[in-house]
Amino acid sequence: MKFRPTTCNRSGVKAWRARPQGQGLVRGGARGSMSRGGFTLVEVLAALVFMAILIPVTMRAVQLANKVGQVGERKAVAARVAERVLNELLVTGGVQQTFQKGIVSEGERSYEWNMRSEPWSQDAMNLITVTVVYAVQGQDYEVSLSTLFDNATLTQ
Repeated sequence: MKFRPTTCNRSGVKAWRARPQGQGLVRGGARGSMSRGGFTLVEVLAALVFMAILIPVTMRAVQLANKVGQVGERKAVAARVAERVLNELLVTGGVQQTFQKGIVSEGERSYEWNMRSEPWSQDAMNLITVTVVYAVQGQDYEVSLSTLFDNATLTQ
């Protein structure tokens, strides 16, 4: 390799640079043949804009998935509570009353329930409905479970 003086475009200062044999002069400066690593300002700004759009959308999707999971889990528990309350009322004769309400604790959470009994229009039976209310992230949801009951079976 031979060393030859070259002039730098920016400052006009001469510098010694190596050049392989058989090739012309090596040019210095920002637009020279030597490539510099890194990103341009436009590329960095484009990446920041992309992240500014993507991160809120992703966080909202994660929050929504979390809420859907909680609603599904608590709905299953509320359905179990409604079934248990309805069975207990049927066995103890509590379905003869028109309205009842209470609170059932399941694990760390409490579930408010109410029972309503009303005459069924097609027959001499009563329609018994147990509704359980539960909250997820500040919003109330409910599960209702109904059955038909013949009051004649209690008197026998």
